[in-house]
Amino acid sequence: MVQGDIRLIQSWLLLVLGLVLVVAGGELLVRGSVRLAAWARVSPLLIGLTVVAFGTSAPELAVSIQASWSGESDIALGNIVGSNIANILLVLGLSACVAPLVVSSQLVRFDVPLMILASVAMWALAWDGLLNRWNGVLLFGALLIYLVWSIRASRREGAVVQEQFAEQFQPPSQVRGTDLLISIVLVLVGLGLLTLGSSWLVEGAVSVATWFGVSQLIIGLTIVAFGTSLPELVTSIIAVFHGERDLAVGNLVGSNLFNILCVAGLTSMIVPGGITVSTEAFRFDLPIMIAVAITCFPVFWSGHRIDRWEGALLFGYYLVYLAYQILAASYPEIPMAFPILVFGFALPLTAITLLVSVIHWLRRGNSA
Repeated sequence: MVQGDIRLIQSWLLLVLGLVLVVAGGELLVRGSVRLAAWARVSPLLIGLTVVAFGTSAPELAVSIQASWSGESDIALGNIVGSNIANILLVLGLSACVAPLVVSSQLVRFDVPLMILASVAMWALAWDGLLNRWNGVLLFGALLIYLVWSIRASRREGAVVQEQFAEQFQPPSQVRGTDLLISIVLVLVGLGLLTLGSSWLVEGAVSVATWFGVSQLIIGLTIVAFGTSLPELVTSIIAVFHGERDLAVGNLVGSNLFNILCVAGLTSMIVPGGITVSTEAFRFDLPIMIAVAITCFPVFWSGHRIDRWEGALLFGYYLVYLAYQILAASYPEIPMAFPILVFGFALPLTAITLLVSVIHWLRRGNSA
């Protein structure tokens, strides 16, 4: 075995081990954060919409900061954009295929439109090819406003919602004082695993991309994005099997908001030079992320539920997107067709989804 093959194997091992540590760290961070919030008597609704969403987005944050500090902005941006696309098309699609999902009216009225607005804002701020420190301040400031709104909204939540989240998370009255130490340990260990795992993940991904001649952006949009979306996938699938189908949807929408406002915002703020946005990402991947976010609205609005056929449709979209990324890596001339793909494929696909969802909802209403 030649030295180059040994290095390739080492790179793949780093990438896989990095994924494992990132997922494990995110899981421990979620558990520790939830226990700390319960010990501090934070509202159960606030735990679900903010703490869990931030916890499952922690891998994206760790990887993006590590990649940006290492000068690998394409991986940092691809991780954010790819994770948002994967959360909706892959994770939400598969979750809905397992069982139809319930969508709360709050998500339709506020959170999904905010996710769409945040996606458009990120694309607009990247117009000059850079998410700089002031762009990061704007995005992170929007996150703080969202958190304040969530806290106020949690004070108006009804008893039904309180009971729903109490089934998923341990109620404050049942948390013993000794749990505080365990919670802190879980958070610290989770952060440690995230730090080490993200470093290995970025190093392995860059090495593999260099070896095969694949762009770092595509590696970030596919392998890294899928790996950092695993916490959302595991959380949502488990929530579906436990009957907490609204939690599965809320977790994904909240995670997408945190990916844009917190991960992109915080990374742009603290990393010198911010996040460089390539022409390829600006012309194709960011618009696809926006189209995916817009697709959520008609799907969620039609009857406030996501049926299995809609989940299968979302998952099919992801397979098409993944196939394109693979083809683009193999045939460099494909990126020349960006405008055709965006305006001739993505936007009509979104319009078809809207039309089919509305027709299906109207037929179901008339037959009731």
